[in-house]
Amino acid sequence: MSAGRTLFFIALGLFGLYAVEFGVVGILPAIIARYDISVAQAGWLVGLFALIVAAGGPFMVLWLSRLDRRKVLAGSLLVFSLCSLLSAWAPNFATLMALRVPSALLHPVFFAVAFAAAVSLYRPERAAHATAMAFVGTSMGLVLGVPLTTWVQARVSYEASFLFCAAVNLAAAIALWVMLPAAPKTKTASYGSQLAILRKPAVWLAVAMTVCVFGAMFSVYSYAAEYLARETGLNGEAISVLLVVFGVGGVLGNLLAGRWLGRNRTRTVLLYPVVLAAAYGVLLVFGSASLAVLLPVCLLWGAAHTSGLIVSQVWLTSAAPEAPEFATSLYISAANLGVVFGSTLGGAFITSAGMPAALWSGWLFTVLAVAFVILKIRLRATSI
Repeated sequence: MSAGRTLFFIALGLFGLYAVEFGVVGILPAIIARYDISVAQAGWLVGLFALIVAAGGPFMVLWLSRLDRRKVLAGSLLVFSLCSLLSAWAPNFATLMALRVPSALLHPVFFAVAFAAAVSLYRPERAAHATAMAFVGTSMGLVLGVPLTTWVQARVSYEASFLFCAAVNLAAAIALWVMLPAAPKTKTASYGSQLAILRKPAVWLAVAMTVCVFGAMFSVYSYAAEYLARETGLNGEAISVLLVVFGVGGVLGNLLAGRWLGRNRTRTVLLYPVVLAAAYGVLLVFGSASLAVLLPVCLLWGAAHTSGLIVSQVWLTSAAPEAPEFATSLYISAANLGVVFGSTLGGAFITSAGMPAALWSGWLFTVLAVAFVILKIRLRATSI
């Protein structure tokens, strides 16, 4: 089987995973009406999921990383599919919440193993390309998961929105079981050797950089629709178009960042926070009621924002090549922590100084990210 075709289904699985995680956002009104709950209660469908991912990720990956990759990937996707199927007819909200737990526990496992499998399909010098292509699935899931499930719910039915997620994950599970080559027989890393990466200062500096990158990203993105509405005065339809353009920019940004990482990883990682900060500057200066002006602005913003996923992931896993799955689980936890910090600080800045102050929160995190990258570079130079 071709590596490209197998990589497509890895990306499809990542799309399905993020459709499961965030797809409920688009159908929250239907969930609220169906189970007669408050908005705050419904919000826990995403909040609890993220909390479980952040807290349990490294432990789940450490536990399951010794199993065959094909079984882990296909098995995780089957669990995502089954939980989505059962969610379509959950008799009450408590059951719906409970059905989110298995998917949340396996989220970091699938994510970590999927990227390790994607990289294994290519020669070492094309690892960044493989990572970038896999991130296309993640980007599409983050950008299109919500509108697609919302559209299916509106056009077909509430149940169909969950069946859509179930079908995507089932298709990816079957394809990967058939197409993914068996992992070569190698000595499995012990738990101790994987945990040993926690003793490396470079790993913790990369974790800190990842937290700051996601803090910078979500200081602003968490309030993207509200920012565009308040600062430009555009209506909801125009803003939805801008967010789709943002998503297109994100996919292109990931592919471009993957190419640059393959050429010069250190320089790309060092320049990334600067590019994101510049994108926020463009948003501040050129944000207006003109849709024509905002289209390229949001394309640039999306490219700068979403490429942070692959940049921080490659930077962290490169600090611990001896335990790629466990390092990726640390990346997932750090990313979720950064989302919490970024959205919280961004909200605090907005409350104290108005909507544009979210950009200052983003700029603060970009400065910190650059500092942690420089510290890691200096650490590597002094250890040679």
